[in-house]
Amino acid sequence: MPSAKIYYDADAKLDVLKDKTIVFLGFGNQGAAQAQNLRDSGIPNDKIVIANRPDHYAEDAKSKGFNVEHDFAKATKVADVIFLLIPDQVQPRVFNNEIAPNLKDNAAVVVASGYNVFFKLLQFKPSQDVVMVAPRMIGSSVRSLYTKGKGFPCFVSVEQDGTGRALEIALALSRGIGATKAGAIASSAREETAMDLFAEQALWPHIIMLFREAFTVLKEAGCSDEALCYEMWMSKEPAEIFERAAEEGFIQQLKHHSTVSQYGQLSGALALDGKATREHFKNILYNQVLNGKFCQEFSKIEEDLEKEGDANPLNVLYEKTEASELGQAEKRVRARLAGLL
Repeated sequence: MPSAKIYYDADAKLDVLKDKTIVFLGFGNQGAAQAQNLRDSGIPNDKIVIANRPDHYAEDAKSKGFNVEHDFAKATKVADVIFLLIPDQVQPRVFNNEIAPNLKDNAAVVVASGYNVFFKLLQFKPSQDVVMVAPRMIGSSVRSLYTKGKGFPCFVSVEQDGTGRALEIALALSRGIGATKAGAIASSAREETAMDLFAEQALWPHIIMLFREAFTVLKEAGCSDEALCYEMWMSKEPAEIFERAAEEGFIQQLKHHSTVSQYGQLSGALALDGKATREHFKNILYNQVLNGKFCQEFSKIEEDLEKEGDANPLNVLYEKTEASELGQAEKRVRARLAGLL
């Protein structure tokens, strides 16, 4: 497969956004960061509107000098560009009922996640542009790196080119938020969704399971709760390892470990047969993620996720997971060391 195209500042023209009114639906971590970055890149403040319910996010937007509109329909009617930066699970309901009926025929819709676009849960007009501008950083880093004059990794794509200028708009917005300084990577809603859901449903569940089972084995071997919690994660060593991996390379970061550690990790990894895991991962990717099975199942519980107590399925999952030996041990350790953590 060919390498992805990467767009830089020279590939994007901010004047594409001249005189356009840009609406941010949501002012959470990403909304706050991207709106401020756009303003600091030269988009006039009176051309940026924050559409948000009356809550602390709206108050935060006002404190930062933005124009805030609580009426989504009213905000949408003036939008030439609208960023959908509210949670994936509520986007279809809000967009299809309140945004789509009031959106200009030639407006550009910007998503930061491919989920609802890939699974066709949002109702667009054929004449509208649909683009993805998806920073691969948390909102606070999107903002802090911008203020330092640095860029950050970002995916960009055109999912529907209703006006014939969707790519120009996507690149201008990417530059405006600071992404093209480091390079915005050409991607797609399918690719972003596949990688995102795969990590959440295949990779990280295995990591959680491995930590859980390793904890149990070492506990049975006589290791204390305190020693295990600090050795395995509370020391923050795993975070440092991943930071080194990002900076120097997934394999090369091992050279910061002791020789004993390097030999043990490399020889141990090569000795493992990954065939069964690979087949399990393929099953999740093709028979759970890409075929829409997970999306359909998740859609059935979306309203329940706003409920309290055991009526919320996510709360039930937390209860079951925290009941594990690892979960209970960590509670005891944190309670005992509460004044020191």
